[in-house]
Amino acid sequence: MDRIKEFLNESADLKREVANTLAPQILDAINHVRTSFENGGKLLLMGNGGSAADAQHLAAEFIGRYKRERSPIPAIALTVDSSILTCVGNDYSFDDVFVRQVKGLARKEDAVIAISTSGNSGNVIKAVEAAKQIGAVTIGFLGKGGGKLKDMVDLPIVVPSTDTARIQEVHITIGHILCEILDQEF
Repeated sequence: MDRIKEFLNESADLKREVANTLAPQILDAINHVRTSFENGGKLLLMGNGGSAADAQHLAAEFIGRYKRERSPIPAIALTVDSSILTCVGNDYSFDDVFVRQVKGLARKEDAVIAISTSGNSGNVIKAVEAAKQIGAVTIGFLGKGGGKLKDMVDLPIVVPSTDTARIQEVHITIGHILCEILDQEF
């Protein structure tokens, strides 16, 4: 019982710290994504493992609905097409699974959210480089100090933790805040 309470309190404490330190960056992310949608752009999301699941989860909230009925909001998780992932992974390399999609799908009006608990995922780094060359705004949901992506993305949101599970819990909370606010506006 004590261990369960400890896990819950660690998660709550980290979220309180994020509320007190990262709210301005979260608002900036909302504004960047809003501008992208207002300019006819879309949201591209990517990550590996649990971060891939977060990318899919958030894209589903925009395409489906978050809390209210509305028109679909254009969002694509670059983690879901098994044919693209296995083709590119086999024919090129795993480091190219997102960059090929960014080069084929991203436009300057788009926003790209790179989700990485370490900030050092090679396939995410290559995709962010391509997105920046295209002119899309890049946002990082990061942790563990932000890694290489911290200095690459236009807007890094670095969760102040080294615990992967706690970082992922905050990433999905930030994603839900993004959905909540934009859901009310579109």
